[in-house]
Amino acid sequence: MIEVMIVEDDPMVRDINAKFLARIDGFKLCAAVANLENARKYIAIKKPDLILLDVYLPKENGIDFLKWIREKNIDVDIILITADKSIDRIQESFRYGAVDYLIKPFSFERFKEALLQFKSRHEKFKKNEEIEQQDLDQLIANTNPTNQEEDFAKGFNKYTYQSIWAEIEKSNYREFTADVLAEKLGIARVTVRRYLEHMEKEKKIKKQVEYGKVGRPQYKYHKI
Repeated sequence: MIEVMIVEDDPMVRDINAKFLARIDGFKLCAAVANLENARKYIAIKKPDLILLDVYLPKENGIDFLKWIREKNIDVDIILITADKSIDRIQESFRYGAVDYLIKPFSFERFKEALLQFKSRHEKFKKNEEIEQQDLDQLIANTNPTNQEEDFAKGFNKYTYQSIWAEIEKSNYREFTADVLAEKLGIARVTVRRYLEHMEKEKKIKKQVEYGKVGRPQYKYHKI
C-alpha cells in the first residue's frame, strides 16, 4: 500500500483530494495537513511514499518545502497540486524532482492518471534491484505527455486506455456497458465510450445494440 500525505491549506480542496485518493486502489491517506510545520513534523515521525503538495500556503511556499526535502535527502516523491500556471514555477518544480504537476482545477481522471503512473513506477522500482533499458524506457514514456498518445488517434491517452482494458480483462465480463466500466473506474461515461469505440475498431471487442420498448438503444460489448 502506497502511503500518501496531502499538504493543502484549503479544507474543502483537502477533502476533495482525499476523496479522490480513496477511489484509487493501492493508495492510503496517512496524513492530511494544512501547513508545512505539521508536514515536517509528520515526515519526522513516519515518512510517506508520496506527498500531494500545494504551492501557495499561508505565509509559506510549497516549492521551498520541496527544496527542503531534497536538501535533507528525504526519500519521498512529490506531486505538485496548484493553480500556478507559470512556466518558471513548473520548471523549478521538475528541477527539484517533482514527478507530476496538476493545475487546479483538474479532473478526477487526470488525478487518477498521475497516481497510477506513480504507482506503476513505484512498484517496478520496489521489486527490482536492476531494470532493463526497454522497461525503463516504457516507464519514462508513460510519464511523458508527448509519448502517451503515440499509438493512438489524437485525443486518446495511453494510460487511460490501459486502465480500461485492464479492467475488462481482470473482471472477465461476458458482456459489459460503458456505464459499468465508468462507475468501476471513476472515469466519465462519455470518455469510456470513446475508448470502447476505439477498441472496437481495433477488433478487440464487439458491440451489440439492444433496443428496448422505450428510450434510446443500449450498447453492450464483449471481448472477441
